[in-house]
Amino acid sequence: MGFNLGIVGLPNVGKSTLFNALTQTAKAQAANYPFCTIEPNVGVVEVPDERLYRIAELEKSKKVTPTFIEFVDIAGLVKGASKGEGLGNQFLSHIREVDAIAMVLRCFANPDVVHVEGSVDPIRDADIIDVELIAKDLESVNKRLEKVEKTAKGGDKKAKEELGHLKAIKEILDSLEPLRRHREELPEDAWEYAKKDLFLLTTKPMMYVANVGEEDLPEGENNPHLQKVRERAQRENAPVVVVCAEIEAQLAGLEEEERRELLEAYGLSEPGLNKVIREGYKLLNLITFFTAGEKETRAWTIVKGTKAPQAAGKIHSDIERGFIAAEVINYEDYIKVGSMTKAKEKGLVRLEGKEYEVQDGDIIYFRFNV
Repeated sequence: MGFNLGIVGLPNVGKSTLFNALTQTAKAQAANYPFCTIEPNVGVVEVPDERLYRIAELEKSKKVTPTFIEFVDIAGLVKGASKGEGLGNQFLSHIREVDAIAMVLRCFANPDVVHVEGSVDPIRDADIIDVELIAKDLESVNKRLEKVEKTAKGGDKKAKEELGHLKAIKEILDSLEPLRRHREELPEDAWEYAKKDLFLLTTKPMMYVANVGEEDLPEGENNPHLQKVRERAQRENAPVVVVCAEIEAQLAGLEEEERRELLEAYGLSEPGLNKVIREGYKLLNLITFFTAGEKETRAWTIVKGTKAPQAAGKIHSDIERGFIAAEVINYEDYIKVGSMTKAKEKGLVRLEGKEYEVQDGDIIYFRFNV
């Protein structure tokens, strides 16, 4: 799989309800595909993409295979997690293993669902989570500082450079700010050091999932809690997805026609969970390319910026090794003519070499020789 999104939140915010709805919906929609739950808290979910099914329909493909993303339902966090409170150590170790974070924030009042902090305040909740992540990052940075300072005093050039990175990182964390908010302020090598050498938790990209009551659907314009979440997210250039966990759980158990009727009743064009999946995909800087034909139409996940031979390697290492060229047409051009045969006749399929960066929506046939 290689790409996963951790779902985090305080207890009783709807985090696990959303995760269960997410995986149940995916299982219902992807009955013909290899859905699996790796552990009780890990689910592999289809990335909804209408383009895939449109291509398959036009190419009259016998088989359709979507692309997937992994979701991890991470143990609920409480104050003091960085010091081992509650399931703190488990929570923080699981976050270290995911590529990005979806923070679920409760934006609804319900006297029957007790909030662990005694009241509904999504900004306070978000701050609690961030402070715990920052505290854990500071622990890592301070430990490393102790070692590096001694080496740097001895005149080691590499240690001096590392010491500069650590001090810049520590200054941000000491102000109780997550590193992701200050991505542009850190030099590129310092950011990469924080992310890839220290594996700091607050470098991970984050999205906010606002869990609202059904009366706030579809977009919660009049919900003051949600407006505050949007303001916070804007400071980080982070996406916000509005969902109602209760409705999502109902949708997960319905047949297609009933699901459509319930969505219409709340003014929704699709389940909120589809947006969570798509935004998670974007957050991880992923794009989709397609291979198409009568036998199978398939979606493939790659990181944006991947070149043609490496994209070919997603299909099979032999194709990457023996790569000659890629026959490429983008989905938008393809859909205008309606088939690969017509696209070739009209000269819309172009030949690209080893330096070509695959674009989202490319339909590709790889030429190779092993």
